[in-house]
Amino acid sequence: MKQVENKKFSRYYALSKGSLLSKFKTSEDGLSNQQAAKLLKENGPNALAQGKRKNLIQRFLDQFKDFMIIVLLAAALISGLVAKEWADAALILAVVIINAIFGVFQESKAEEAIDALKEMSTPEAHVRRNGKLETISSEDLVVGDVVLLEAGDIVPADIRLLDSASMKIEESALTGESVPVEKSAEVLADEDIPLGDRKNMAYMNSNVTYGRGVGIVVSIGMDTQVGQIAGMINRAEDIGTPLQDNLNSLGKTLTWLILVIAAVIFAVGIFNNHDGLPMNELVINMLLVAISLAVAAIPEGLPAIVTIILALGTTRMAKRKALVRKLPAVETLGSTEIVASDKTGTLTQNKMTVEKIYQYGKLQDASEPISDADKVLQVMTFSNDTKIQSDGTLVGDPTETALVQFGFDHDYQVEDELVKEPRVAEVPFDSERKLMSTIHQLPNSKYLVAVKGAPDMLLQRVTKIQATPGEVRDFTEADETEILKQNKNMAVQALRVLAMGYKIVDQIPTTVDSDTVENDLIFAGLIGMIDPERPEAAQAVADAKKAGIRPIMITGDHQDTAEAIAKRLGIIKPGDDGAVITGAQLDQLSDEEFDKKVQQYSVYARVSPEHKVRIVSAWQDKGKVVAMTGDGVNDAPALKSADIGIGMGITGTEVSKGASDMVLADDNFATIIVAVEEGRKVFSNIQKSIQYLLSANLGEVLTLFMMTLLGWDILLPVQLLWINLATDTFPAIALGVEPTEPGIMDRKPRGRKSSFLGGGIGSSIVYQGILEGLITLGVYGLAITFPVHTANAAMHADALTMAYATLALIQLFHAFNVKSTYQSIFKVHPFKNKMFNIGVATSFIMVAATILVPGFNGLFHVTELNLLQWSIVLGAGVLMVLIVEIVKSFQRRTSK
Repeated sequence: MKQVENKKFSRYYALSKGSLLSKFKTSEDGLSNQQAAKLLKENGPNALAQGKRKNLIQRFLDQFKDFMIIVLLAAALISGLVAKEWADAALILAVVIINAIFGVFQESKAEEAIDALKEMSTPEAHVRRNGKLETISSEDLVVGDVVLLEAGDIVPADIRLLDSASMKIEESALTGESVPVEKSAEVLADEDIPLGDRKNMAYMNSNVTYGRGVGIVVSIGMDTQVGQIAGMINRAEDIGTPLQDNLNSLGKTLTWLILVIAAVIFAVGIFNNHDGLPMNELVINMLLVAISLAVAAIPEGLPAIVTIILALGTTRMAKRKALVRKLPAVETLGSTEIVASDKTGTLTQNKMTVEKIYQYGKLQDASEPISDADKVLQVMTFSNDTKIQSDGTLVGDPTETALVQFGFDHDYQVEDELVKEPRVAEVPFDSERKLMSTIHQLPNSKYLVAVKGAPDMLLQRVTKIQATPGEVRDFTEADETEILKQNKNMAVQALRVLAMGYKIVDQIPTTVDSDTVENDLIFAGLIGMIDPERPEAAQAVADAKKAGIRPIMITGDHQDTAEAIAKRLGIIKPGDDGAVITGAQLDQLSDEEFDKKVQQYSVYARVSPEHKVRIVSAWQDKGKVVAMTGDGVNDAPALKSADIGIGMGITGTEVSKGASDMVLADDNFATIIVAVEEGRKVFSNIQKSIQYLLSANLGEVLTLFMMTLLGWDILLPVQLLWINLATDTFPAIALGVEPTEPGIMDRKPRGRKSSFLGGGIGSSIVYQGILEGLITLGVYGLAITFPVHTANAAMHADALTMAYATLALIQLFHAFNVKSTYQSIFKVHPFKNKMFNIGVATSFIMVAATILVPGFNGLFHVTELNLLQWSIVLGAGVLMVLIVEIVKSFQRRTSK
């Protein structure tokens, strides 16, 4: 559904100072204490509301809503009350409870994001009350309060500025703007203006980086922009992951099949009654047989095995800098079709960097050498308020620190030069004239005036130009035309352009201001800057496209900047003009129109948090699995709404991390592709485990069904349960850590509609399960047809033991088959996985012990087998491998 911004507070930027003071019944001296107390009582504190929270018990009970878990609970109940297998019931319950506890501790909830928002808030605010300056708790702020802001402050509420002196506010966490925004108290037009362009507004939790200002509080708490985000996080619904959807679907399908098969076996047994039992005894006996089969057929270990495989996947991913906060997110990555990424700090470095320099009539890359004698280098580092810490850290406005860093990168000794030619006066930056000037004492008793600022403003004050390192000449109209051309070319590339000028004077003017200082300047050059893309991001985008994943950029930054970065990264190609849309343009589209055009757009610029959620939802409505990356407060609602939210571990706010399913420890976009590969591997391995488990269970069901139909002795519940316990768990878990199959990243994403039984897995389960059952029945038939013992009872006991051993061991041989759906086991290195080898060996020992260890025979109702009988059992296992290999060979030859 389209999100519409609350108009009751969206247009304070269009009101004059007088209108604001009148609307909020205040003055420039602030509210009275009585007014403030009344408003605080009426509107409540300036704090974020806490969403409805679930206690520990509710969270624990939520874990039992999964359909497969309900099936398991029913199986435990039936095992205990009807079949009287209390040990098996206890085992199933233990698995379910451990799984639930694990889920409670692994899954993070939305209130973590809300708590992080609260922690970001400033504890105090400087206000005028009764005409006096007071420092109060930010929670006691009310609408109408007059607040004073200065560099270093965190904005305590949404504020409309009344006065501003060279004020800049860093809003990247809220708007995605890569550099601090210059603020002004000027009234803006009464029309919809994007959040990042509201120059006379200061928003809660943003940071004042430069200058000072005074403003009136227009919104507090949940009515602020950050409050809106908190509300969206609270309202966002948790989306079921493809893994959860698949398991639920699989569980329901299995349940109905098992119930039907159990009912059929019950009916067949009653009808045949080979032993001639009385009806009441026959009904109880067949009911126990049917229930035993149902319990054996349910893969009770599946949820626990899936959980363990996911947990092992999280461990591997953590080593590769991807920290998973919710277990299903591991697999969800593997089915991701859309990666909607924030730009600032995710695809880019969130650090302004000098990229181009224009001097002496030539444009050069920042990487090319530059002389210490070049005035452009001196001006950019002298006309600069960056503080250089003792450890070399730079503190200040990102644009200015980038200029000093450029000097450092070219071995320019900035500190030493400033000692030789110290600053003695200055004309601070002003947002109206867009210039900054500093005056420095030179060794020859003259003074250097260094000026930097907007090219159009500086050129108005230029009379000469530095034509060569040793030549200064008059500034001509042709010079101005060429400079403006270079300025435009760099701007088209989304570079932020600054002009550098200087002059040498004999003395400092009596009055130091713009009129006396910033005139008769010598043009030194232009500097082109940008927040550059991460070095590895372009390759990551290419890898994503190769894997069938569509990368989309969503940013609060300007359209030109977003489009330029998207082209440099390969998200869009030159000429794809229709692929870029702004938030304002998006607002003009109805939901129906946007739904039709959503696949057209790859870049969204100047968007709000509501837009981000709308974009994610539009792709989800198309049935796509969407991953959303981000690091700012403004990303949190979309991170929570996406199928998988990916936060940034270094630059990310605690809010974005709290709303995420996964956090990138290295803030590296390329790590997402690594995580996608791991997710695909996890899904593939879960498929192998499911293929192994279900084919084994189908073999058991077929064996019991045919034994009942033919009137043979049937395997006992204790034997079936031991087979499941011994052969299911260890090999299935070990299959979960199989190495990645070649070419896994060359496949298209599975998408939301994919199934665990797709890709040939379902048909393989069917034929392999039937094959297991037929081979087991064949061994039993062979044993009773060519008996070793003369006594009939001994013959049947041996035959049943051989069937029991065959059904168990054939599954272990089959575990090697499912290492690959179509590839030969001899090509996938069958013994490479040490955990698998240990798991199969452990399961074999558990089965063999019931036959070979004295005392176990009676417990499991089996007999000792001789060498010939063991040879037949083991031969049946080898036969299973050979037949599957033949089928795979045929499939490979006939497959397209």
